[in-house]
Amino acid sequence: MQRALLPVMLASALFGATPMLAVAQTAPAQAAPSSASQVVLVNSSRIISNLEKRRTEFKGNPSVLRQYVASEFNNLFDRDYAARLVLGVHGRGAADADVKAFADALSDSLMTRYGSALLDFNTQLKVRVKSESALPGGRGVKVASEMQRPDGEPIPVDYLLRQVGGQWKVFDVMVEGVSFVQTFKTQFDAPLRQKSISQVAADLRAGRTQTNASGK
Repeated sequence: MQRALLPVMLASALFGATPMLAVAQTAPAQAAPSSASQVVLVNSSRIISNLEKRRTEFKGNPSVLRQYVASEFNNLFDRDYAARLVLGVHGRGAADADVKAFADALSDSLMTRYGSALLDFNTQLKVRVKSESALPGGRGVKVASEMQRPDGEPIPVDYLLRQVGGQWKVFDVMVEGVSFVQTFKTQFDAPLRQKSISQVAADLRAGRTQTNASGK
């Protein structure tokens, strides 16, 4: 697996900005997303367009980029549910406030470390949505896609989404079969064995612990 691509892919995918422009253009511009696949396509088209139009502004003012990415991330990603999955056994019986603190710290760390990667990402790559299928146990759906590159084999990118308040939200992304949730679940297992959830969240916020999307 080309692990060097994972940080950039996670950044773009988690922020709702996976480059699906070529496919998204075929979707009705004004249609309200009615399926998980449409959510991925319509939002990707809109966000990619904004990134292209505001690229110079974002490069000149990182704080504006951070605000934009944070807004999109909050709208499209089910942070608290994903955080509980990352916490795994360490989150059993945990207070909602502690889980939220961890979710906020994790997302802030991701945006700080990888958000700028969106400005250099090749938005001309073509992505094809292959299928949408139900997850076991009624947990949501998986939208399977692939990124088509002119100089290499397609890269599989799958999204796991579930309904939250009547809206589809992403709670996991898998790049070449590597899960965002599993990557960070493995990374934070050792710290969570030694410290409380709130302490690990504080370490993330202070920069004493950093997210490592490459899994290394």
